[in-house]
Amino acid sequence: MKAAVYHETGAPDVLRYEDVPDPELHPGGVLIEVAAISIEGGDTLNRGGGEMAAVPHIVGYQCAGTIVAVGDEVTDRSVGQQVVASMMHGSHAALVSVPAGSTWLIPDGLDVVAAACIPIAFGTADDCLFEFGGLVAGESVLIQAGGGGVGIAAIQLAKRAGATVLATASSDDKLARLGRLGLDHGINYRESDFADEARRLTAGRGVDLVVDSVGSTLPGSMRSLAYRGRISYVGNAGRDAHPVDLGPLMGGSQSIRGVFLGAELFAGRRAYENIDRLIGLVAAGELEVVIDSTYPLAEAADAHAHLESRSAFGRVVLIP
Repeated sequence: MKAAVYHETGAPDVLRYEDVPDPELHPGGVLIEVAAISIEGGDTLNRGGGEMAAVPHIVGYQCAGTIVAVGDEVTDRSVGQQVVASMMHGSHAALVSVPAGSTWLIPDGLDVVAAACIPIAFGTADDCLFEFGGLVAGESVLIQAGGGGVGIAAIQLAKRAGATVLATASSDDKLARLGRLGLDHGINYRESDFADEARRLTAGRGVDLVVDSVGSTLPGSMRSLAYRGRISYVGNAGRDAHPVDLGPLMGGSQSIRGVFLGAELFAGRRAYENIDRLIGLVAAGELEVVIDSTYPLAEAADAHAHLESRSAFGRVVLIP
């Protein structure tokens, strides 16, 4: 099969489009012919310097396609079904082999490209807001990187829950486009201090919750909080390894909580069932997947570079 692989970690140009052996079908798994691959932020971080399971390594957490083979122990999946799947690595390929329990059925009528973008972004956003963020109607939330996959999902989910939604983005154009998805107040972080703006927009009170997928923004996220405010810290897109002084949280009885969807998927069925619910909401038209662009799998290096440029609005998708 064809796959986008790398022999060493580094910049996007380490990616190569090569022939590799087909993955092995396991008794408890399924083999999927891939139709669409959602590039996740973690994919670019792993390509930049993460652990390699093999050489060459196939990166990628998530894809969607059609089941072409089913393991002997599988009873709830069948050949011909369309599914979206999550995995530790391997999505940037024409075929993937995953445990049947790591797949979700794609409802009739839901586009496979949209489905490929749902589990990680929407599952992460939902956990950050509700399972760990404790957001309730009437509260306010600041969402960092509002134009990214998690950000776009979080804006819609928070607005749907009755919250006042603030978000940061790098341009006024992105903020304007987020308005139709539920954004109440946009903050262009290139033009103003987002923490000062968050406090101004809340009449000096601060926000009840911050969803921070950037990492380098944590000091400002802390300054944005209201008394007893919370931060759901869910990523390090800013690639900032500097320590953060958490001492200021004490004065406001505030808290920060790390969120990792992968751990939740490993821990039990709650996260799987929640993602199934979110897929259903997208299929019903109650939530929207925003696609920025699609690239052939052979152009994975260009697609990764585009995502890392921070100019994308929504998901960047590879098509084998």
